[in-house]
Amino acid sequence: MLDVRRLRLLRELALRGTIAAVAEALAYTPSAVSQQLSTLEREAGVPLLERTGRRVALTPAGVNLVRHAEAVLERLERAASDLADTHRGLAGTVRIGTFPTATRAVVLDALAHLAAAHPGLRPRVSELDPAGVAHPLRAGELDVALVHDYDFVPSPAEPGLADVPLFHETMYLAATDPSLDAIDRCADAAWITATPGTLCHTMTLRACHAAGLTPEVHHQVDDFATVLALVAAGHGVALVPQLAAADPPPGVVLTPLPMHRRTVVAFRSGAARHPAVVAVIAALRSAVPPALGTDQA
Repeated sequence: MLDVRRLRLLRELALRGTIAAVAEALAYTPSAVSQQLSTLEREAGVPLLERTGRRVALTPAGVNLVRHAEAVLERLERAASDLADTHRGLAGTVRIGTFPTATRAVVLDALAHLAAAHPGLRPRVSELDPAGVAHPLRAGELDVALVHDYDFVPSPAEPGLADVPLFHETMYLAATDPSLDAIDRCADAAWITATPGTLCHTMTLRACHAAGLTPEVHHQVDDFATVLALVAAGHGVALVPQLAAADPPPGVVLTPLPMHRRTVVAFRSGAARHPAVVAVIAALRSAVPPALGTDQA
């Protein structure tokens, strides 16, 4: 009989690439991960890993077993959801991942809805860049997460995760010069972007490249309120989403662009019917500001 915990380790190795990364993420030692995977190979009766020096790669049998592991883990999530549905009243901790603009505009009101409807539920909110939520969700460190993507930065399908749409936003060009009302007119402007590695940073670069220019980046800041303050002070232009553009500083001109940011609620595959996940999604949908485009499956 194959051990589910070891299947989870194999799945994480397929996603993270190295035993060291698996160990660090799941609070194991690398030797413990190696031992568990060796035991899984004995249970399977076929080689699952190819070892070359310090590196490992999955064999075809290992890749195939990962596909089965995904199905097994999804069924276990469904089973947990069905068991939770038999309880009377929601109670316990639910861990929510979010990003700053959504925290202020949506999550705060959603927490109020949850407190009123399910007083026994204990939400725990963590802010992190949407590019980094997949591993915490799969590892069980989060139960749901708000994840966004952009027209120029679509989100790839993530193994082991599912999602439902929540809302979409218009993107704006922020400047102090009214004549800079399109990206292609900002070729000579200084630019303010998010930090490299974030979806917001990639979005700005790709939007500029699509408009035929390479932005001259002067500042890299992740907080949109600070970005708009820099724009107001004459330090450059920037692209900001609708949630961040609700109350711009004096002097900032916001031009709507034909591009959007979309936000979904992500969770582990098989958990769509879990009562806590259902409650959080309902609370989030009830808290979406009316000015935003609402997306509901």
